[in-house]
Amino acid sequence: MKLRKKDIFFETLENMADTIVQAADYFAQNISTLKDNVENFAGEMKKYESQCDTYTHTVIKELNKTFITPLERDDIMDLITSMDDVIDGLEASASRFYMYNLLDPDEYIVQFAEILRQCAYEIQKAVHLLSQKKLLAIREYTIRLNDLENQGDEVLRICTKALFETVKDPIELIKRKELYERLETTTDKCEDVANMLESIIMRNS
Repeated sequence: MKLRKKDIFFETLENMADTIVQAADYFAQNISTLKDNVENFAGEMKKYESQCDTYTHTVIKELNKTFITPLERDDIMDLITSMDDVIDGLEASASRFYMYNLLDPDEYIVQFAEILRQCAYEIQKAVHLLSQKKLLAIREYTIRLNDLENQGDEVLRICTKALFETVKDPIELIKRKELYERLETTTDKCEDVANMLESIIMRNS
């Protein structure tokens, strides 16, 4: 029996989601040991981001030459773009540690890293269900992504307050504040993926 070839769009979306998981795992696992080699950390995250750019270009190229697509063209494009925003946010955060020479991440940065790691796994599960056309089952993961984004908001509130209470050096304060906000914005991007999946569910179920 010949196995049916997986649709190129679903396959690429799955590859993208898998790479986001690898990147978020790497980010969370290495965030506490930046003193060892922050340049290598930023470089590895850049590789993940470049890989995801390749997947985005694959989708654009295939959309331009494919007549019948498994989902609406705009939905495929919006979903891959919102996923690309997640990896861009992770990579941009990683590069800040190197540029600002921030080698001692505090508990809040570690919390953000863990939230983003959990987000990546929820995105991965949802996208693999999308490939299997199990649309209603995706909702469990979009709800979870919304919860995680709320956790990100809460961490930002707490760490910003703590920052202004404890850090007196204005340069250090600016660096940390920008990094906190960038990490929180990346959790927002994860929620954007959830919203995109929700609209696909609504249109196709």
